[in-house]
Amino acid sequence: MLQIKQLCVDLEKEEKTILKGVDLTIAPGEIHAIMGPNGSGKSTLSYVLSGKDGYEVAGGKALLDGEDLLEMEPEERAAAGLFLAFQYPVEIPGVGNMTFLRTAVNAQRKARGEEELSAGDFLKEVRAKAKTLKIDADMLKRPVNVGFSGGEKKRNEILQMAMLEPKMCVLDETDSGLDVDAMKLVSEGVNALRSEGRSFLVITHYQRLLDHIKPDFVHIMADGKIVKTGGPELALEVENNGYGDILSEVA
Repeated sequence: MLQIKQLCVDLEKEEKTILKGVDLTIAPGEIHAIMGPNGSGKSTLSYVLSGKDGYEVAGGKALLDGEDLLEMEPEERAAAGLFLAFQYPVEIPGVGNMTFLRTAVNAQRKARGEEELSAGDFLKEVRAKAKTLKIDADMLKRPVNVGFSGGEKKRNEILQMAMLEPKMCVLDETDSGLDVDAMKLVSEGVNALRSEGRSFLVITHYQRLLDHIKPDFVHIMADGKIVKTGGPELALEVENNGYGDILSEVA
């Protein structure tokens, strides 16, 4: 599904190298989690995959189903099946949630050569998926994320994911700012989207999210590289002992 090979990335304005040879392979249907200290490059990896400005790829590759992501514009990456859930979803005043969702869904369908959803079909689908995520009708009528709580913003992003049906979902610290109940709701939404043809890359600081979203593999990132890989027990090790012992092993 996703193959990252020796990816090296510089921060353009500061001429600083952030990613220093990241290697990662995610097969269809797998969930991988990345943990690591602040400044290790976790969020930068998500930004580069999605095509955010301000970063220069100095070397390496990132392939989605064999296609070179790094040669695509952000909207082309989305149409190819990549989705990024932000750590801090932005508010978009003046743009209705329903309008935003229908425009995004139909833009991707058009890019893939599929028929656009009619207003009736879209409404039926979005209401069903919103109900599953416990998003009430009032949230759907409001401007995108305007006046939403942290948990509502994250659930709204999971609704976007559910409607867009991407192949590769990248969650950048989705648990940030969530209380226990909101985290559980968001996690239930993610788990409902698990399938053999959809993969996830979950970036998090805390093992508690991984109590709800069970990963197949956990990776530790430090100083721009993945330095250790293991199963879910690796996240528990970090929770109990911090990163000190792991980083001393690879120093």
